[in-house]
Amino acid sequence: MLTEFSADMLCWNAGSLDQFYRPEEVGPLKGKQAAGKIFQQFRDGYETLKNRKKRYKDPDVFPTHERIFPDDQIIEVELKGNIMGRCPVASEKTRCCNLQTLDAVQQCGFDCSYCSIQSFYHGNTVRFIRNLMSHLDSLELDPEKKYHIGTGQSSDSLMWGNRFGLLDALCRFASDHPNVILEMKSKSSGIDYFLKNKPPANMVFTWSLNSQTVIHHEEKGTASLSKRLESARMMADLGSPVGFHFHPMVWYEGCLEDYRALALRLTDAFQPEEVVMVSLGTLTFIKPVLKRIRERMSASSILQMPMEDCAGKLSYPFEIKKELFSSLYQAFPDSWKESVFFYMCMEQVELWEPVFGRSYESNARFEEDMLNAYQKKISRHYG
Repeated sequence: MLTEFSADMLCWNAGSLDQFYRPEEVGPLKGKQAAGKIFQQFRDGYETLKNRKKRYKDPDVFPTHERIFPDDQIIEVELKGNIMGRCPVASEKTRCCNLQTLDAVQQCGFDCSYCSIQSFYHGNTVRFIRNLMSHLDSLELDPEKKYHIGTGQSSDSLMWGNRFGLLDALCRFASDHPNVILEMKSKSSGIDYFLKNKPPANMVFTWSLNSQTVIHHEEKGTASLSKRLESARMMADLGSPVGFHFHPMVWYEGCLEDYRALALRLTDAFQPEEVVMVSLGTLTFIKPVLKRIRERMSASSILQMPMEDCAGKLSYPFEIKKELFSSLYQAFPDSWKESVFFYMCMEQVELWEPVFGRSYESNARFEEDMLNAYQKKISRHYG
């Protein structure tokens, strides 16, 4: 435990454990009693530091260039198993949209401190599925059923461009299956391919958004907030449906003001008719991800946060989540709440009513409502 405390504080740039040592409280104690008292001082000091709002110090200039991944670490591999599956964090214990995934690329080239992908794929090799088009053609989809399929769960959807014919294959797949909503989720500004090749109307482009403070400290190598919004604006201008994920929202000094300002920036730049969805979510960890984050020992304070059990995972306490989500949602005007599908990603059922004033009795009902809302808007504005 002391090693874990020390490693965390090193990553947080928060000094060492000896700052919590108070010899006057140990007094005449000896042996195990003294050791126990000192350990409790270290633990109390660490927990106090961990559970308070983190403070980010912003630099004068933020980096503006996205990370370039080395070509020699990008390969094609044969498909093992199924190319389509369920969202890797899907659960019946939280309200889940039952997203299905297309894992055409495995491993991400960005360096987000909280990333769960790094616990699924070890090593620094990015793997593209060989003969992707033929694998997509072999999928047996019911033409009478609606599908919501995401490509951003095993890697970023846009950062690779059309390498190995990736985007050619995905566009053809979406065109061949009009009953599929294919979501391209990204933290990149890489839309060059789509400036020359118009995507089908059922391909939805979504960006993960965060304050520039969080992007700088915890989403290293990704596109800046301005670049993400510029890319989304360009895709909307080209007639493509767009959406936004406020995920993960991070609790730090000034976060509520930053997220409300971001909501206002979004509503100034887009009309609600152009936006299919807005999702809200926050940091949620499984133990393998926590272990992987600590193994990397990166300069990050992402784990400096109060955590409690949430359906078998670790996340912020309920009241912090409620404050984060409610503050952001209330920053959107009624025109957005009436036209855009707002939802929470993998959060407790009990959060929906106090935040949105609505809830779902099951994941299946949530999925049905989402699909209907998406298809209705796409058909009305983009079909």
